[in-house]
Amino acid sequence: MAAPGYSEGDKKEDLKVLHGMGYAQELSRSMSRFSNFAISFSIICILSGGINSFAQATSSIGGAGAGIGWIVGCMVSGFFALAMAQIASAFPTAGGLYHWASILGNRFTGWLTAWLNLLGLITVLGAINIGTSLFFYGTFGAGLTTDGVASPAQVVGFVAIITVLQALFNHFGIKLTAMLTDASGFLILGATAVLIVACLVFAPAIDITRLWTFTNYSGDAGGGVFPQSDSMTYLFLLCLLLPVYTITGYDASAHTSEETLRAAHSVPRAIVSSVLWSSLIGWVMLCAIVLAIPDMAAGAKQGWAVFFETMNAILPGWLKTLLYLAILISQFLCGLATVTSASRMLFAFSRDGGMPVGSAGLAKVSPTWRTPVNAIWTAAILEIIYVFLAQFISIGGTNIYTIVVNSTLVFLFLSFTIPIALGMMAFGTAKWPNPGPWNLGAGLFKLFCILSVIGMAIIFYIAIQPPNDKVLYITLGFIVLTAVLWFGFENRRFQGPPIGDQIAKRQAAIKAAEIAVGEAGA
Repeated sequence: MAAPGYSEGDKKEDLKVLHGMGYAQELSRSMSRFSNFAISFSIICILSGGINSFAQATSSIGGAGAGIGWIVGCMVSGFFALAMAQIASAFPTAGGLYHWASILGNRFTGWLTAWLNLLGLITVLGAINIGTSLFFYGTFGAGLTTDGVASPAQVVGFVAIITVLQALFNHFGIKLTAMLTDASGFLILGATAVLIVACLVFAPAIDITRLWTFTNYSGDAGGGVFPQSDSMTYLFLLCLLLPVYTITGYDASAHTSEETLRAAHSVPRAIVSSVLWSSLIGWVMLCAIVLAIPDMAAGAKQGWAVFFETMNAILPGWLKTLLYLAILISQFLCGLATVTSASRMLFAFSRDGGMPVGSAGLAKVSPTWRTPVNAIWTAAILEIIYVFLAQFISIGGTNIYTIVVNSTLVFLFLSFTIPIALGMMAFGTAKWPNPGPWNLGAGLFKLFCILSVIGMAIIFYIAIQPPNDKVLYITLGFIVLTAVLWFGFENRRFQGPPIGDQIAKRQAAIKAAEIAVGEAGA
């Protein structure tokens, strides 16, 4: 029986599109448009990135970092979202970015995009869960730590526990995951609303001019978050790290395309709306926090602790505890949604033989739960290994985590930029003759593509600035390594997604795969 509002005609259209790209309906198509929106909204999670990275605004240019910088940075993410939505409507498959880059470009661009996105998703999952760990120990784990600081072993242990829980929830079906991420969306909205009201009610005084006042808080004045600089233009660019780092992860809507009802219509709307609402609500939240800081100069000097010190100074203990609990749960569910996204990327890449080893196993779908269980647990294990290495290994006195977090930003946005740039060139050609049902029109689409490429240049520039200058060497090293691997091995082995006659030849295999998982009507 079709879901409410999902007709047999809708189901046939979803199957027609998926079969037309050479894939079987193995995953369970049961996510509503709201659930597809909620999974991206949960990964963006303004209560995670917006709070944990808040100091990048206050310790660069002060209150204007939230009042003005957030808006500019969200516009950059918005350009990417609009361009990606256009492509997602035409090619609604799991592992979306990889397929887009393969179809609109070639085997190499697809392979490169897959690795960029996969590495970005695994490491950003680690960053999210490490952030959740540090938030827990800093707010509820005082009796478990020495001087309020969690040891590397404590961080790894906490991350391992919550990652296993996130993988378990994903294992037991997309309906359970969607239910939790739907709840996460409402929790984020509710907790953010309470935080905004609390900041405005308990603020010692409200000086609205803070939101457009530029003050140089670099160096010691900003708690050492950024090195000293006399250039306000440079510091303004650095403050964009806050919105750009926070407003990402909306590719999750594309990765769950094959599990979404009326995907060609629902996915693009979910991508755009998740970015829009996160940007608007996040802006109000950050402005409220800025207005609540008792003393702006003293707050900026607290560096990374500015949010927590502000809450300590103005909120009653009971309210602060309730807010922190809601934020902690939201951050856990943010990681849960990221496991979903990473596992679908790994599954989609593997079913085309993308992984050098183990592709067949990683592409298997559980007939019971209709989820790629091997891909789910592999993504979880890889993230735990990464977190272990990040906590115990340093390069030049800087631990791997600090270095990789900023590399993640580059990897993720590069994986967005490649298919966007290819789409701009392929739109209207034989590779992409017709748009999907969500269509901006050629002119607007190509404009947003150009703005996205410019945005990528800005993101790369700010991501490699001190104290994150090692990111440049990691990025260059990755480029050299991928060139060696592609021309030395993968160019001969990796065939890419099915195209042309290959799709027609796979129809019998598609039928068999759907029967194997019990797909209705197979």
